[in-house]
Amino acid sequence: MKRIMKMLVMGCGILASSIGCSRLSPPPAKEEPAKAKPALDAHAEADKIFLTRCASCHGLDGRGDGPGAANLNPKPRNYHDKTWQKTITDEQIEKTIVYGGAAVGKSPSMAANPDLTTKPEVVAALREYIRKLGKE
Repeated sequence: MKRIMKMLVMGCGILASSIGCSRLSPPPAKEEPAKAKPALDAHAEADKIFLTRCASCHGLDGRGDGPGAANLNPKPRNYHDKTWQKTITDEQIEKTIVYGGAAVGKSPSMAANPDLTTKPEVVAALREYIRKLGKE
């Protein structure tokens, strides 16, 4: 048995050298492709967008009293208004966020956010944020 094993090992060595291998070893492991940095969490991105785009008119607390609201007519929506919250659908909120006030028959002062058309998860997170304000 030892003699057969020795012959196999020698035969493998000869075969390996004849095909250009210095030794028998498993093929090198394939490198994992570099992973992209994880995208900013949708809720974190929504929070950032609210602070940088929405709060200037809607206020930090969403009460429609941001610094940009002073010169607007009509005034920005107060998201704490429970009556309004009951009358608006999630789809209407999301459409307003993406396409602006004019697209839904509201004030054209409400800017569109066309860059969010490819980020439905961020739009949904913004809607959730607005809905949460109506429960406070």
